[in-house]
Amino acid sequence: DALLAAVLGFLCLSLVSSAVYVFNDIRDRAEDRLHPRKCRRPLAAGEVTVGAALLLALVVTIVGLGGSYLLDRGFFLVVVVYLLLQLGYTGGLKQVSLLDVIIIAVGFVLRAVAGAVLVHVTISIWLVLCTFTLCLFMGFSKRRCELNALAESGGVDAAQHRRTLARYTPDLLNHMTTVSAGIAIISFMLYATDPVTQKKFGIYLAYTLPIVVYAVFRFALLVEHGRVDGPADVVLRDRPFQMALLLWAALALLI
Repeated sequence: DALLAAVLGFLCLSLVSSAVYVFNDIRDRAEDRLHPRKCRRPLAAGEVTVGAALLLALVVTIVGLGGSYLLDRGFFLVVVVYLLLQLGYTGGLKQVSLLDVIIIAVGFVLRAVAGAVLVHVTISIWLVLCTFTLCLFMGFSKRRCELNALAESGGVDAAQHRRTLARYTPDLLNHMTTVSAGIAIISFMLYATDPVTQKKFGIYLAYTLPIVVYAVFRFALLVEHGRVDGPADVVLRDRPFQMALLLWAALALLI
């Protein structure tokens, strides 16, 4: 059953992703102590020992990879590629400007591809393009939020927290978020007007473009004014963004 496979695959990939976040927090615990909000993370705050966190990460990695292998070999290979990419990011690639955000975006693309592989559907190029460009936008937005938070904390050198932040400036990140937001919107517009899409759904998806534009620009507005800590903060706390997201999802389902 495709639905059951998707749920189990989601759980397996979530376990592997969780392990990556734990490995990342282990490596960054010293830098996180300099951040006004990340300092409250369990490892940075000293609430959890490195040994306990490492054991947890290893256990969930084994369970996640084992479950992925039992579900589907193709799915397992994508999960392994995702894990290796993220470990490379944690191991040092996060210190390379621009590449750090690109790797984050590619990681989300691999999650989407893993789901398509697992339920044995054709992987549309639009799935890859729309996911990559949208996550690229959110990645640069996250860097902007980090600069905002460190500036508000007063006296904390951005480079001490994350080396790449020394090369990013507010103006540069504003430019990058603007460009990536525009590309993301255009990618959705091209997908919605693609002949293959219109053959399946008609032109109706294109009529949801104003909602997409509002959601992306609302996200950018919140980041620019320093009212959020990152993408998760927008999704979980901002009511206008949530309403736009729910409205788009309802219309897409109806279509």
